[in-house]
Amino acid sequence: MLRAAIRILSLVIISSAVACSAAPAVIIPNPALDQPLTKRNGSESAVLAGGCFWGIQAVFEHVKGVSRVTAGYSGGSAATAQYETVSSGRTGHAESVRIVYDPSQVSYGQLLKVYFSVAHDPTELNRQGPDEGTQYRSAIFYSNDEQKHIAEAYIDQLNKAKIYPRPIVTQVVAFKGFYPAEDYHQDYAIHHPDQPYIRINDLPKVEHLREMLPELWVSR
Repeated sequence: MLRAAIRILSLVIISSAVACSAAPAVIIPNPALDQPLTKRNGSESAVLAGGCFWGIQAVFEHVKGVSRVTAGYSGGSAATAQYETVSSGRTGHAESVRIVYDPSQVSYGQLLKVYFSVAHDPTELNRQGPDEGTQYRSAIFYSNDEQKHIAEAYIDQLNKAKIYPRPIVTQVVAFKGFYPAEDYHQDYAIHHPDQPYIRINDLPKVEHLREMLPELWVSR
């Protein structure tokens, strides 16, 4: 927790200078390849990484059909899934979120539309806004072939359409495990809305979701 506090204090000044790049928002098309909405309620999950998990969690908690979003670590082993260790950038973990959603209300492709358009900048390699290191990389951890094909096809679609000024660097890798982060990281943006890092880097992303994707927005 001490490292988290130090990180916040050291990034306040930096984030002020990079506020625009830390909260990207891009209008993108729907995925050409997607899973159809199911006819019955259900529960599926998606694991995504794209910078500090505070902001990614805050965004997806306002997406239609999402019932739970958990901040955590994915890409490394259970033995190294602690914030102090992950912050070294040498564990293989990325700060991630596990999104539990109802596939009768929102599709996997629609979640990726939120992810690529307002939740983070998929063209930044091993960083996001003021945060640097492999633990802040852009990554999709797919749990089945359908998720893999939808993610890879969407990235190819967006790159060919030249939606971004640079190529997408998002990794599409097989899911091996997800480890929830410490309690003080959960719903951080909700509990600390006036914290400068949150105000500068994360709340604009939530607002972009509301403004740009109103069909997917829900108020909590």
